[in-house]
Amino acid sequence: MSIVKLSGVKKLFGGKALTKPEQKILAQEVMLMTLARATASDTNIKDVEVDKVKEVLLKYTGKKFTSANVRVAAHSKIYEAAPLERYLNKCSRKLTTTARIETIRALETVIHADGRVSDHEVAFFNRVASALELTASQLVGLSAD
Repeated sequence: MSIVKLSGVKKLFGGKALTKPEQKILAQEVMLMTLARATASDTNIKDVEVDKVKEVLLKYTGKKFTSANVRVAAHSKIYEAAPLERYLNKCSRKLTTTARIETIRALETVIHADGRVSDHEVAFFNRVASALELTASQLVGLSAD
């Protein structure tokens, strides 16, 4: 599955411009990266979280992922070059507000998957929201009439 290879993210970091279809793929890759890393944000990857990531990715992307896809994305060597937040910050400039909000909503769903929210997960959520350059009003769905 090409989205698992994170080719859109790698292309963006290579300095190349993205076409509209590539921007859509980038949005899916950003969601995969974010949700997969969320499973490891509290250092304890639980099957229920991985299953929720697969469910949420299917809902938002229409693509099926295996548990192995999620686990590989969570521990990808790409994070050795830079932390997730750096990738998200650079990618956020190429994503629509809708795509960024969908990613943060999907993240919220995954964080609640095991019925509890740890301090590590809250901190991870805040770092992702900041890296995606989302405002407080965008996070709560508040907009002017």
